[in-house]
Amino acid sequence: MIISAGQTVLVTGASGGLGNFFTDALAEQKVKLALVAYPGAELEILCQRLKQQGVRAAFLSADLRDPAQRRSVLDFVHKEFGEVDILVNNAGVEFTSAYDDLSEQNIEDILRVNLEAPMVLTRLVLPEMLRRGQGHVVNVSSLAGKAGPAYQEPYAASKAGLIAFTSSLRATYRGSGVSASVICPGFVEAGIYENLKKQTGYSAPMLLGTSKPGAVARALIRAINADLPEVIINPVPVRPLFALSAMFPRFGEFLTRQTGAHEFFK
Repeated sequence: MIISAGQTVLVTGASGGLGNFFTDALAEQKVKLALVAYPGAELEILCQRLKQQGVRAAFLSADLRDPAQRRSVLDFVHKEFGEVDILVNNAGVEFTSAYDDLSEQNIEDILRVNLEAPMVLTRLVLPEMLRRGQGHVVNVSSLAGKAGPAYQEPYAASKAGLIAFTSSLRATYRGSGVSASVICPGFVEAGIYENLKKQTGYSAPMLLGTSKPGAVARALIRAINADLPEVIINPVPVRPLFALSAMFPRFGEFLTRQTGAHEFFK
């Protein structure tokens, strides 16, 4: 499907990290924006800024760990704008730690927000998309879901799950007018990476580099308009690394170590 003016787009994690850049890129398409985040302290400011630009926008603070609040998100969108044309599953949480130091609550929070919530929200919007014969879901994953860096077990598992979930969705609904894409950024100069950088004083490994958040936002638009299965955003080509890792797992482990990703998270 092609993004067109007047469509309703639901964006989770809208006011933090990449969310701001996603909403700006989507606003340029003259869509209606339903913005969700938690705790969402900056949502009202973001919404007011968009309205000043002539964009129809509304916001809701919702904790996506809570099943009831997930359902309330759809009630909110229907009340404000009607049915959802595009769902952007961007909300995410991360705890960087040795796995044995994580609490069970930490693990559950990551999986609930990063994987379970996108799957449930997708299930909630699918009937209306299928009835219209048009709709698109974008899942925001990460290179962590393809490479599995150290100290990132639950986060990497959740992001890998989004990649597989997207692939299955595309296969199930092929030819229906409803589709899905997954975007996999590496280190982005916003959000989680910027927070880690400030906390630790360490920068991303030179062999991997960093991407501008605007590049990820443009990838989002491109993925929808071209119905792309997967988009990797990284300044250094990494698909050859993933191909080698699939064919030669032990050699792939060696190559991943050489990038410095494990040491960065340590």
